[in-house]
Amino acid sequence: MGSLKPNATYTYESSNGVVYRREFGSDPTAREVVGHAYDPRTYDGRPLHDHMMDDKLWGDIRRAAKDNPSLQEALERAKIIYYLSKEDGSKT
Repeated sequence: MGSLKPNATYTYESSNGVVYRREFGSDPTAREVVGHAYDPRTYDGRPLHDHMMDDKLWGDIRRAAKDNPSLQEALERAKIIYYLSKEDGSKT
C-alpha cells in the first residue's frame, strides 16, 4: 500500500472497481490507487455470492422436500419440464 505518514489519517474510497487513498482533509483529486475491488463472477456472469446463495436455496428445497409431499411433487414436475426441454433441443 505504499508508505504511510506517521499519525496521518487516511480516507479510502472506491470507484469503478479501483480503491483509492488520500490523506484526510486533502484535496479530493490528490488520491492514489492502492488496490482493486475483487468481484468474482461465475460462468454466467453473476456474482459468485448470488450463485452460492441460489445453490444453497436449491439444497434447502431438496432437503425440505423429503418431508413435504407437495414440495416433492413440485420438484418432480420441475425435473420433467427440464428433461422435456432438453429433448426438445432447447439450450436450457
